[in-house]
Amino acid sequence: MTESVYMLIQIGVIALVTAALRFLPFWVFPEGRKRPQIITYLGTVLPYAIMAMLVVYCLRNTPVLGPTHGLPELIAVLIVAALHLWRHNTLLSVFGGTVCYMVLVQVVF
Repeated sequence: MTESVYMLIQIGVIALVTAALRFLPFWVFPEGRKRPQIITYLGTVLPYAIMAMLVVYCLRNTPVLGPTHGLPELIAVLIVAALHLWRHNTLLSVFGGTVCYMVLVQVVF
């Protein structure tokens, strides 16, 4: 087989696995069946846990002992939190925090 055939087979397998993973929750928990309590609990708790892990991951290399002492990061995080509490708009919060951080890093600090 040629390299093109191998690539097409790989793309097909990737597409099938992706589709299967997307449909898996609907196959495991059909509409008429009651979901287990643990799945409902995880559905309410995991989004907040994932967001907390992403914040920790993003701030893990912040130079607290460096020249800026992590102030741009702290100010940007506070701006994101304030924007989200004010407007409840995720895109506005992320965009506002990113713009704030870039202005602070490029102009202020």
